[in-house]
Amino acid sequence: MRRFTHGRFYLFAVAVIVTAPITLYMLKLSLPMVLELTRRAAVLSAVLGMPEGGIAMLEDRFNSEIFTPDELQGLSDPSSSVSPSASAGQKNSASSGQSVPSDPQRPDASYSTISDPPDIPKEFRGTLLTENMAGFHSSAYIKFGSAYIKSYVKLSTATIESSLKKPMELKLAKTDAPQVLIMHTHATESYNDYDYEFYDKRNGWRTTDNNKNMVAVGDEMTRVLTENGIGVIHADTQHDYPSYNGSYERSAKTVKEYLAKYPSIKVVFDIHRDAIERDGSVIVKPTTVIEGKKAAQLMIISCCDDGTMNMPNWEQNFRFAASFASAIETKYPTLTRPIFFCNRKYNQDLTTGSLLLEFGSNASTLEEAVYTAKLTGQVLSELLKGTIS
Repeated sequence: MRRFTHGRFYLFAVAVIVTAPITLYMLKLSLPMVLELTRRAAVLSAVLGMPEGGIAMLEDRFNSEIFTPDELQGLSDPSSSVSPSASAGQKNSASSGQSVPSDPQRPDASYSTISDPPDIPKEFRGTLLTENMAGFHSSAYIKFGSAYIKSYVKLSTATIESSLKKPMELKLAKTDAPQVLIMHTHATESYNDYDYEFYDKRNGWRTTDNNKNMVAVGDEMTRVLTENGIGVIHADTQHDYPSYNGSYERSAKTVKEYLAKYPSIKVVFDIHRDAIERDGSVIVKPTTVIEGKKAAQLMIISCCDDGTMNMPNWEQNFRFAASFASAIETKYPTLTRPIFFCNRKYNQDLTTGSLLLEFGSNASTLEEAVYTAKLTGQVLSELLKGTIS
């Protein structure tokens, strides 16, 4: 190895000193780009590995989960669970058929996280990954307005894009009658108890307490829509208790009963939360920040008929999903994950305004999910009111 002479060392030192600020500046500029590229690579990797694994996970979670005896002991009696609206001394919207706002004690449905939550022993701490799962320009996605779509159907991209060129057919009427039905096939799905950087491995992610499960999220969307003058029925029936098996058959019966009783209903939302697990029991928390506050990212699931499911009007649901997602992304960029477009049914054959909404994942907190329900409820109100002629 050649050694530096004093003169060469001096020149080298001067060069380092002179170029260091420039080098640091370039690194500062490129760091956000590197981080974003890293994020996109991670999300894209998950997306590309999804067609079989992801669909299978959804199918398993939606149709095959049952409560174990131990889990049942940890759940309260569903007959004793009270929705926020009922606890405020008002009639339950599911039984009365009337639009009922959330508990006035929680007008913003802003649930505070505990600054010093109970400690969890290290042996029960699981790895939690907070990840922005918003869509981005990529051949893996189909773009519609401000929204992204991930297709798992056999239709070509050209065929899907051709369908999306047609206008959204959904229109509300000038009436005080209910036009939106919010319900829950899996009402007992719940969230991480606190905004930890890890999760409690002992958490069963389910509760019959309607103040802590998907009913609370539905309450917030109901409140926002009602305040905007849209008639809503919120059915808080727990179709998944005590077993997930048969949940969709039971929720289909509920939807049919309401459609028969209130033919004015144009929109049906089945509200869930996702469960995303990676290798090594790592659970993922799809999160973004809107107006300085953490929000659980929303994923809309829209179903497509493969010719065997008797869903001749699936395109109307799909165009509604795309319009809704685009409206959200226009007002609150990164609040949604790409639309999950798949050959499944999930009772979306019952109306032409049926969608399944996933608010965050089990790793999210209830506060984050309710905040997203508030934001998306406002966007939905504007979208639906714009259809009234």
